Amino acid sequence: MTEDKKPTVGELTASDALIVVDVQKDFCANGALAVPEGEKVVPVINRLQDLFVTVIFSRDWHPPGHVSFSTEPKFVDGSWPKHCVAGSDGAAFHPQLHVPLYAKVIDKATEKDRESYSVFDAGDLAEEFRGQQINRLFVVGLATNYCVRATVLDGLKEGFRMVVIADACRTYRPALCKGPWTKWRRPALSSSTPENCPDRSKTAKAQPVRGGLLIFQPIVIP
Repeated sequence: MTEDKKPTVGELTASDALIVVDVQKDFCANGALAVPEGEKVVPVINRLQDLFVTVIFSRDWHPPGHVSFSTEPKFVDGSWPKHCVAGSDGAAFHPQLHVPLYAKVIDKATEKDRESYSVFDAGDLAEEFRGQQINRLFVVGLATNYCVRATVLDGLKEGFRMVVIADACRTYRPALCKGPWTKWRRPALSSSTPENCPDRSKTAKAQPVRGGLLIFQPIVIP
């Protein structure tokens, strides 16, 4: 019996893209809907960007009176405090997040009467990727169990190979979540060393999940 080959990221090429999900002030420390340790993803993401030709940034960009806003929020789907209102200070990217002038920024959840978590809900991003011959997407950002998860699942439906870099993500209300990847039905962890890990001496743990999803946890970036 031969041992199964362990999954690796392999060499990054122009067919890979990085999607940075909602690293905004309202989702970081002291924000209106702060994700615990959300700001800690910023230095990791800044380092990761140097490895990619294509980097996409998304942001929640809600109109005033968005359907998800509640005066007495329950902090669940459909009942959130007012956050990331288009043009507001809280909707701005984290001040230390590097967003190049040439970067593509996708505004999502812009319709007053419709909630939206996935980056793929805004425009024809999947077709744009296919037009650029991009077939593998690395996803990072906030929050793992909401907008990151929705983006990954939609990417899989669109036929892309998806990679989540877990130490560049954070989970909202982690104490109430058995694990942000639970519903992806992942098998047991296996270990591998990605070719492009900035610290090649470190071992990253990877999980293949149905379709083309890998979760690397963690990739250590000083």
